[in-house]
Amino acid sequence: MISSNQITNFLTIDVEDYFQVHALSKVIKPEQWNNYECRVEKNIYYILDLLDSITPSNFGNSRATFFILGWIAERYPKLVKEIHRRGHEIASHGYGHQLISSQTSKEFQRDIQHAKRILEDLTGEEVIGYRAPTYSITKETLWALDILLEVGYKYDSSIFPIRHDYYGMPSVPRFPFVWNLGQGNNPKIESIYENKAKMYLTNKAMILEFPMSTVTICNHRFPCSGGGYFRILPYLFTRMCLDRINNEGKSFIFYLHPWELDPGIPVIKNLSLLSKFRTYVNLSRTKSRFKKLLTDFNFMPLKTFLLPLEN
Repeated sequence: MISSNQITNFLTIDVEDYFQVHALSKVIKPEQWNNYECRVEKNIYYILDLLDSITPSNFGNSRATFFILGWIAERYPKLVKEIHRRGHEIASHGYGHQLISSQTSKEFQRDIQHAKRILEDLTGEEVIGYRAPTYSITKETLWALDILLEVGYKYDSSIFPIRHDYYGMPSVPRFPFVWNLGQGNNPKIESIYENKAKMYLTNKAMILEFPMSTVTICNHRFPCSGGGYFRILPYLFTRMCLDRINNEGKSFIFYLHPWELDPGIPVIKNLSLLSKFRTYVNLSRTKSRFKKLLTDFNFMPLKTFLLPLEN
């Protein structure tokens, strides 16, 4: 089944491994990452092959934006090159997968600059997109936007417009908008559509934001754009929500981690019940759900959104 109005949506893959998940950070520290089996390579190749094999009716194969952790890219350079070779967008997930709130501005700048340089050296192309670990650009860390712009990123996809114990900015728009950073400590939200997009490309104080997708039900926003929400909620409910966004005439942004397709990831001991639930719930069902999603909807990388802005 194809989405009713056949709108092109955006698929994003956060390229990190299971032992780097924030929910596990209290029991696994970054200096211990090398002690764990890395399963990201085989899981990414599975995703790449799946994207090449499934063609929704009336469309070509879906393509995605891969937000790649610099730590992963250093260890698997051939994987980064293969993602790029198959026609997907390479974007940055930072280097060390630490919450922005746990870093100073200088530490954050070093992290995102280092990751950007690694990815660009591997692909020979400019990396323009960034996604923070655990969507950790919040009201308290908006200072990070100025640094993203300074380092050379053109868009961000690090904000979830909901309330959550780790992240969230429920006051921002549900669909893409522009941050005008020429406002000191209070960046101004502006519509890309009202201001015609050339403004975004020519004004050096602006960065494009892709907030994660939500639906509004009874005046409350509900997340429906992937990750744990995709594993917890029934697929029919997820599809209904995504169709609802398309019926609003908008594209949705979907995200997934490669480890979420791998029910064989090791079970880490000493986790809280909540962290264990968030990490391991329904891993055995994600592959079949993801296949349905790729059949039901057409996807493109986030950078294709910018093409109309350049015309």
